[in-house]
Amino acid sequence: MMRSLTTAATGMVAQQTNLDVIANNLSNVNTTAFKGQRAEFQDLMYQTYRSSGVSTGASTLAPNPTQVGLGSTFVATASNFSPGVIENTSSPLDVAISGEGFFQIQRPDGIAYTRDGSFRKDANGLLCTADGYPVVPEITVPTGATAINISGEGVVSAIVPGSNDPQQLGTLELATFANPGGLTRSGQNLYLKGGASGEPTTGTPGQNGIGTLLESHLEGSNVQVVEEMVKMIAAQRAYEINSKAIQTADEMLQTTNQLKR
Repeated sequence: MMRSLTTAATGMVAQQTNLDVIANNLSNVNTTAFKGQRAEFQDLMYQTYRSSGVSTGASTLAPNPTQVGLGSTFVATASNFSPGVIENTSSPLDVAISGEGFFQIQRPDGIAYTRDGSFRKDANGLLCTADGYPVVPEITVPTGATAINISGEGVVSAIVPGSNDPQQLGTLELATFANPGGLTRSGQNLYLKGGASGEPTTGTPGQNGIGTLLESHLEGSNVQVVEEMVKMIAAQRAYEINSKAIQTADEMLQTTNQLKR
């Protein structure tokens, strides 16, 4: 009887974790280029009373094993890298990725990766993120530059003071991974290379399977609110039924205790 208490408790913990992931998805429904996550679970160990194939008589064998499971456990969060809706922003420094790839961002502790292309200029004209991290390779927009343009292949050009013709300022590169699901999220819309992500492969947008760029556009979150709400209701019901199992087991234990009186 005590086993049912702990088994149902693992179910409650699992659904609480499930709800945590769902809540994070919903809280990022308006986060640029956010990729939704899904909690994944596994069943725990089983207590085996009898294995299948064990002799049950002179000429008979048990066709099925006799086992009782001990609950479930949280094992991973799977990321959904399907594209979000691409929206027009009219800002020349906003860039969306259409297809695979990540922008490379230089942080003090190394290179990070992002799908968020809402770039800005710092005090020196360096193209950077909202938190001030520069884009790799570095691109500097001269003071007074006008008609900034970012092509689908990542070429950044502008008309600089003293010239009437566009001048190339640099080229944005994208990085791809064999297993993007193995990337580690670090907040600030950034990812870090993980042990199972593979090494990044960098290249020019539009070549070798790398996505192209869309200037004056941003990729929205791919979280579907209705879908997350359905998951939330299912998690709530599963949590309730596990708590009911604990309550039922407790009542049965009380009945057993009363037999001694």
